[in-house]
Amino acid sequence: MEIQAQIKTLAERIIALKDQISTEEATKTAFILPFINLLGYDIFNPTEVIPEFTADIGLKKGEKVDYAVFQNGNPILIIECKHCHENLDAHNSQLIRYFHVSKSRFALLTNGIEYRFFTDLEKSNIMDNKPFLEFDMTNLRDSQINELAKFHKNNFDVDKIVNNASSLKYGREIKRIFNLELAETTDEFTRFFASRVYNGRLTEKVMSEFKEIVHKSINQMISERVNDRLKSALHTEAEQQEEENPEPLEESKIITTEEELDGFRIIVAILRRKLALERIVYRDTQSYFGVLLDDNNRKPLCRLHLNSTKKYIGLFNEDKHETRILIDSVNNIYEHEKALLNTAGYYE
Repeated sequence: MEIQAQIKTLAERIIALKDQISTEEATKTAFILPFINLLGYDIFNPTEVIPEFTADIGLKKGEKVDYAVFQNGNPILIIECKHCHENLDAHNSQLIRYFHVSKSRFALLTNGIEYRFFTDLEKSNIMDNKPFLEFDMTNLRDSQINELAKFHKNNFDVDKIVNNASSLKYGREIKRIFNLELAETTDEFTRFFASRVYNGRLTEKVMSEFKEIVHKSINQMISERVNDRLKSALHTEAEQQEEENPEPLEESKIITTEEELDGFRIIVAILRRKLALERIVYRDTQSYFGVLLDDNNRKPLCRLHLNSTKKYIGLFNEDKHETRILIDSVNNIYEHEKALLNTAGYYE
């Protein structure tokens, strides 16, 4: 799809230039106008894209939204822009006012890197407080690009986008809540499972015990599902290698053990709360089993030292200094969740 290639090109441009952009106007020129353009709208045609679009609010005259995108003479998307290093959380209210007086069903709040699309699912002509589509241009998923493609000039259909917006918005909120539960299981979440497997009275002590059981069980379930996917991928890769290399290969001195893979699955289950699954990669060496961010040796997340009598997990601080901690088994990795998530945060 052409739009996928264009978005990825723009994303590369954003990564290269974002630290050099010093003003809101530069953000618009370098990031936001090219974004509007790749959606198929002519940024130089005032019948399609109007900058400084007037959105008078009651007695307040001269209120202007940064851009309005038009189709067939009607506004279909209003866009409020901020500097690329500005936090968007504080600017919803301003866009809500513009949305109310506009005939557009969609509003976009962006700093050129983060994009938040809004509509009026909860109350007609009143913009929802939470977006139905949100993404970061420096970490885009294919599913998000597919949703964005629906805003392209050639694909735009108000009813189709609105009908799908509800699923997107509430589905994203459910995922967010579930990720929070993975990080710190709540009493409500614990009670949901405990009441279905425990026949006794859910006392404070019982709830405390079940909170830990639920937390570990959910993470282990995710680990097992990751394990299944890894096995399937490794099996497919092995079959392809056999087809491409029928001659016997020289035996590698590096042997990745099942215990190391079990440890990797636990690490993935922990880090996926902060990182996309595909960004967490392992590299096995003769001396240790390394887990990296983006398959980059300069971004170590942790190391496992499991090939001797004593087993260790190597954790990294902000200066990338490794500290080895003795563990009895890979299940002890769960005890170092906070340190692993902190390390991931150093690179984000």
